[in-house]
Amino acid sequence: MPHKMTITGSATGPLREYDRYVAFDMREKGSPAAPKGLKKSTFISYTVFVAKKAFNKTGLTKKSIMHEKILVQGEPTLDIPIDECPGEMGIICFQITVLPNKNEKEANESNDKKEAKQEVSKAQQEVAATKQEEKQELVVKEAKTVQPEVNETPIQEKKDAQPKKQQPIQPKGTKDVVSFDDIIVPEAFLKTRPNPVKTEEVIEFVKRTGHLDKPLTIEKESKILKDGYRRYIVAKTMKMDKVPVVYDYQK
Repeated sequence: MPHKMTITGSATGPLREYDRYVAFDMREKGSPAAPKGLKKSTFISYTVFVAKKAFNKTGLTKKSIMHEKILVQGEPTLDIPIDECPGEMGIICFQITVLPNKNEKEANESNDKKEAKQEVSKAQQEVAATKQEEKQELVVKEAKTVQPEVNETPIQEKKDAQPKKQQPIQPKGTKDVVSFDDIIVPEAFLKTRPNPVKTEEVIEFVKRTGHLDKPLTIEKESKILKDGYRRYIVAKTMKMDKVPVVYDYQK
């Protein structure tokens, strides 16, 4: 069975057009660690080959491909002539997807922060209005020689009006939150290729809500991934430091 690969990044060289396909070069950063006694890898260069029809559907151009972040899924090949494949490895692309860029993400985060500030400001105004009403009621009650215990009601209302501290939002069923880098992905998952359409849907969900739609399933002690490889890929793509999980205690 051919080995499936997934890489992300931007083109590092110009788009080259052939009869029925186009090609461009990419590179990915190597692993930050290596087995003891072996050298660490730096960057791995790839040459990606995409059918023109599939490439045109992405809306990419010769200029934009140098700036857009893309996700490529395909299988490696060593059968391409070296003059067409300057990268260390060639990839026959099955699926190519344009990922949201950092500026769009920051703009969305900025809008979310503005909306949050507006909500806080509105809550503060409501609290201030409540305090003013309480003062006016207290003055009227004192003028009418109202018993002291009546003043306890505005104080209680004042406590209830204070905004509650919001807790971080996590998907339903979450049992714990762990570091993304601690999760170990089995080789069996790395050989699979999740449906790119469903993967994009999860990416859009994270952009809207700021969290995954479901937690990942892992073994508690070993941190080995048991289920949720698609969401693992999305968390990696969105550069999430922490991910929600549930534990699988089966041995």
